[in-house]
Amino acid sequence: MSSQGHALSGDYAAPAEFAAVEASAIPWYCFVVAFGVASVPIGALWDISWHLSIGRDSFWNPAHVMIYLGGALPGTVCGWLVLKNTFWPDPGERAATVSVWGFHGPVGAWVVIWGAFTMLLSAPFDNWWHNAYGLDVRIISLPHAILAQGTYATAIGALLLVVSWKNRTPSGNGLAVNMLVLFSCGVLLTKLTVFLTENCYPNSQHGAAFYGGCTRILPLYLIVAARVSKIKWSATWVSLIYMTIKMLMIWILPLFPSEPRLAPIYNPITHMAPPPFPLLLVVPAFGIDLIMQTVGSKRGFWRDTGLAFLLAAAFFFLLLAVQWPFSEFLLSKAAENRFFAGNAMWGYWDRLGPWCTQYWDEDNRLGIKSAVVAILTGGLMARISLWFGNWLSEVKR
Repeated sequence: MSSQGHALSGDYAAPAEFAAVEASAIPWYCFVVAFGVASVPIGALWDISWHLSIGRDSFWNPAHVMIYLGGALPGTVCGWLVLKNTFWPDPGERAATVSVWGFHGPVGAWVVIWGAFTMLLSAPFDNWWHNAYGLDVRIISLPHAILAQGTYATAIGALLLVVSWKNRTPSGNGLAVNMLVLFSCGVLLTKLTVFLTENCYPNSQHGAAFYGGCTRILPLYLIVAARVSKIKWSATWVSLIYMTIKMLMIWILPLFPSEPRLAPIYNPITHMAPPPFPLLLVVPAFGIDLIMQTVGSKRGFWRDTGLAFLLAAAFFFLLLAVQWPFSEFLLSKAAENRFFAGNAMWGYWDRLGPWCTQYWDEDNRLGIKSAVVAILTGGLMARISLWFGNWLSEVKR
């Protein structure tokens, strides 16, 4: 991959002479790509519900179509963007591109295209896997892992596309483009939680694995948003976007009737099963915002390193403070209603019993040692998040 013109750090920052393009409105393709990739986590949550409520009936069910639309639509738009910058270029836009095999496009567009191809290539593999091994019993399978790589690439590419435009335009500090950045981070956060679903049931939320996994993974895009966006309380907004998507799926999916089509049927479901209630990430996200606004404005290797471990500790303790008691509520009779959907996320093959409202991690409960490990490993991941956020703040191609 080669860049055009004299490049700054990382070969992805636009030279000063064409850093600012004459644009007052966000290009339409930024909206299409950013909102297009949002169909992936929505489709994934729908697909999980489809498997729980109906079973594997056809590859071309509506949920699968929605997932792959999240790759095909952004990939097509970014393909057009590459062709435009190659054959019908605008001098200002062409300067802020990189070249691959003689074709020119923004870095984000190339990442989206790669992700879209990966998603589409995973489709026949996933179909063969189901035909060979039958119904999925876990969310994470080999074809789903390949699909996940593609979906993350498209979502990260969408974020890059929006951020690069934001960084090189006079209107880059405007509300609209910064909200689009936060929306892209919210989509990425939602995608992370989808693939953590099996480890995030309320029944697991007193365990060391749950708090360790969440502290290592979930702050990533909360920290990136707080570092990149010019909007105050950026991480809090991102967490609210995630929670809104999950809650809408909880409230909408059970409105549709369903009927299991594969045996054995131990839990005769009559409506689409909802996902578990979202994690209360708004509380640790608010803590991240407070820290970033207080001591996170200045940058530097050692300063960011200390900041990373402070952010990890704050995330861990705030998540623990709210999620530990809230999980007890979700496992109680009080949560068994349409709003919280307590004890309603089970599949038709599940033999319902006392285990549904009990904790599964009695032998692996959170302790001092596991808490320290979670914070230390979370600090390392938070440091990577700050580095990524610093890089995103400068990218202009």
